[in-house]
Amino acid sequence: VKTWLLVFRISEEDKGFGPIFEEQPINTIYPEESLEGKVSLNCRARASPFPVYKWRMNNGDVDLTSDRYSMVGGNLVINNPDKQKDAGIYYCLASNNYGMVRSTEATLSFGYLDPFPPEERPEVRVKEGKGMVLLCDPPYHFPDDLSYRWLLNEFPVFITMDKRRFVSQTNGNLYIANVEASDKGNYSCFVSSPSITKSVFSKFIPLIPIPERTTKPYPADIVVQFKDVYALMGQNVTLECFALGNPVPDIRWRKVLEPMPSTAEISTSGAVLKIFNIQLEDEGIYECEAENIRGKDKHQARIYVQAFPEWVEHINDTEVDIGSDLYWPCVATGKPIPTIRWLKNGYAYHKGELRLYDVTFENAGMYQCIAENTYGAIYANAELKILALAPTFEMNPMKKKILAAKGGRVIIECKPKAAPKPKFSWSKGTEWLVNSSRILIWEDGSLEINNITRNDGGIYTCFAENNRGKANSTGTLVITDPTRIILAPINADITVGENATMQCAASFDPALDLTFVWSFNGYVIDFNKENIHYQRNFMLDSNGELLIRNAQLKHAGRYTCTAQTIVDNSSASADLVVRGPPGPPGGLRIEDIRATSVALTWSRGSDNHSPISKYTIQTKTILSDDWKDAKTDPPIIEGNMEAARAVDLIPWMEYEFRVVATNTLGRGEPSIPSNRIKTDGAAPNVAPSDVGGGGGRNRELTITWAPLSREYHYGNNFGYIVAFKPFDGEEWKKVTVTNPDTGRYVHKDETMSPSTAFQVKVKAFNNKGDGPYSLVAVINSAQDAPSEAPTEVGAKVLSSSEISVHWEHVLEKIVESYQIRYWAAHDKEEAANRVQVTSQEYSARLENLLPDTQYFIEVGACNSAGCGPPSDMIEAFTKKAPPSQPPRIISSVRSGSRYIITWDHVVALSNESTVTGYKVLYRPDGQHDGKLYSTHKHSIEVPIPRDGEYVVEVRAHSDGGDGVVSQVKISGNTCEFLDPVDSQG
Repeated sequence: VKTWLLVFRISEEDKGFGPIFEEQPINTIYPEESLEGKVSLNCRARASPFPVYKWRMNNGDVDLTSDRYSMVGGNLVINNPDKQKDAGIYYCLASNNYGMVRSTEATLSFGYLDPFPPEERPEVRVKEGKGMVLLCDPPYHFPDDLSYRWLLNEFPVFITMDKRRFVSQTNGNLYIANVEASDKGNYSCFVSSPSITKSVFSKFIPLIPIPERTTKPYPADIVVQFKDVYALMGQNVTLECFALGNPVPDIRWRKVLEPMPSTAEISTSGAVLKIFNIQLEDEGIYECEAENIRGKDKHQARIYVQAFPEWVEHINDTEVDIGSDLYWPCVATGKPIPTIRWLKNGYAYHKGELRLYDVTFENAGMYQCIAENTYGAIYANAELKILALAPTFEMNPMKKKILAAKGGRVIIECKPKAAPKPKFSWSKGTEWLVNSSRILIWEDGSLEINNITRNDGGIYTCFAENNRGKANSTGTLVITDPTRIILAPINADITVGENATMQCAASFDPALDLTFVWSFNGYVIDFNKENIHYQRNFMLDSNGELLIRNAQLKHAGRYTCTAQTIVDNSSASADLVVRGPPGPPGGLRIEDIRATSVALTWSRGSDNHSPISKYTIQTKTILSDDWKDAKTDPPIIEGNMEAARAVDLIPWMEYEFRVVATNTLGRGEPSIPSNRIKTDGAAPNVAPSDVGGGGGRNRELTITWAPLSREYHYGNNFGYIVAFKPFDGEEWKKVTVTNPDTGRYVHKDETMSPSTAFQVKVKAFNNKGDGPYSLVAVINSAQDAPSEAPTEVGAKVLSSSEISVHWEHVLEKIVESYQIRYWAAHDKEEAANRVQVTSQEYSARLENLLPDTQYFIEVGACNSAGCGPPSDMIEAFTKKAPPSQPPRIISSVRSGSRYIITWDHVVALSNESTVTGYKVLYRPDGQHDGKLYSTHKHSIEVPIPRDGEYVVEVRAHSDGGDGVVSQVKISGNTCEFLDPVDSQG
């Protein structure tokens, strides 16, 4: 295929480049009913010079001269899109004089969702208890990404999916595992297309459940079955499984022979399995199982996980010399394995691996490597430039001065820019150099000289030549004295916490600067970060002495001193031994687990250059976060031992163990804790304490004790055996209490006499046996509830919200309190309120009552056994509510040494108590207490305040209580009216 591109020589100054896509067209769905009237496919590339754009559809050029198309930059705008003319595959071409690139392909489709047919849908009759399905039968549509819901009776009432009802998002059908009477109604399938943002719904389907006297159970029957699925790696996968059955079946999911993916989620109803971000290892057979009491059903299908192409290695912009060879690797992975094809300047060029030999300017251009499989394609774009120029040292001349140490080695670089690659030659002064045992000219032009002598100093010239020209560059080689370590560090042996000194001194060429670098086990020491333990001695010239302060075990190892100049270096090393407490033992194992002991084995850790003298075993339980030293067998574990028993452990207790080694320098770090184990169980050996009790309700014997803490349970199925008998009785009655946390048992016996002495004792038990009994305690059974009712019960109405109740005491001595029950006439007796007072009280006040309301009241005598019979019921009416209107203060007049405060009379409403007078509170501002006046008049005189301000509060008084307050603030000079305050009392 001929290209219209200019082919020219690339020079070093060329700054242009071919097109690079920044935006490419994507698959687009245009709604057929859209009112927008146009659709845009985007394409944007950067290039120098600016690119020119073309578009192709179904491999034919798009006629951009037509009124139906327009271009905005590189974007193609299609006006009034037509399905017959415009549906197809599009791609964009961007080009300049460096070449042309082709965008990824994009499909333009036309989306639609037709309405449901207008025909009425027949009613569905189903026996209650039977399963059923309502078919959605969605209308014609594109694309196939519909979502489904079902309306019940009217919009927008949608049914809620649960374990009994399910809407499949595969076909839209509504499934009901077993029909109930509540399912009666009219159903409509509601279909939405998110791609074109349109929804339609079907005609309503009447569902009529047919009543059954008894609904018959029937086994699970899976009617929604998922099929084999091909999924792309990284996608979310949804599987549906739903079963009919009575009762409603439970649904379980599993992956056959493998664990479920960690990203799998099962819906609340169990009917949907979602696997998020699916990976290749999630491929396999999945099974759902539905089961109820009548039977089970299973279904299996496979998920195949495929993968979109992904680059392993792709091409990048490349410059190669003219006449050279080029291998351009382009490798992709995917499932199925992608194939590779190439475009050059937008046209098909090659398939598979690309190799170019003896390249010319004709090979320059824009290349695209395309990796594609069944699921799509990925593009890698790159520009290939062909270089052709004579050698030049302008950008990279030789160094004017090269330093080399006597007896050492030097490499003098020669790196001109040239294409094709030049041939190299060297001279020293007027002498041409050739390869020898000391001198080597490298293939890249560099000159290597070994075993340097003073005679090697001088002027060196590199010559480079190719078929386009030649050039040379010159530099001077200067020979220096070598760097040598003259005082090397020596091995040291110290204890943790001590200091160590590593000496280091060197000779060097006086014309150069010398620096010392210290490394530890091959890593350079950063004195800025490690200044706590490492310090340099800067007081000595030509000396790099290292001071290690407060050495720790981690500082033991090899230290290397390197003396270096810009020309050469010399190194010497020494070892530092740090003695300290032992390191942690390893390989801890727990064996032979018994009720009160276990066997431990371990392997010795590092002794840190001081022999281990002994080991300590430590334990930790769920009762504490602290590690404690354990008793052992033998009591002292010698340093040469690697096994012992931990003894005196608590039976049936979870333990962790660790081992600590000790030497003469201290206790070392503990081992890694063992896995948590539980000792074997044993019968309890501790008796409950604080056994006692008594009291309670009539005909009850209440026995109490302090529950044993968890560490004394010693086994499973822990509980208590409670034994009791009358004080003079012969036979013990025993009961079992299975709650390990309880400390109370109540025995009820209608034949039990009140206030009778009993002997009681308690012991613990578990699955291994019984423990010892506690000491015997003597307690009394509950006393009887009072048998008399209070007399002379009366009530005094205090206001609209309060009643005082009084009574005469009963004669029985066993009374501990009195209970007053009261309820409004319009309420039920079961809703009665209660007030409890001590047995010394003769009256009680009922508060927060409703105004103008009839109340029923009764009083009963009570003790711990309960309340006795109630008194005769009495009635009381609360008074009407106090006036709701505040007095309106009409004047506050100063008269001599007094103020005269006047207000309007308050008239009570029909449902309020009649005003009987007024209360006036005269108080300092900011305080609550003051002087209270009562009057039947509409005015009052109060003294003028001597200092500060006073507040005068006026409120109406009635049988129902006090009304709303009006206020006026007065002082020696002025008065100020305030807003009313509601303070009914």
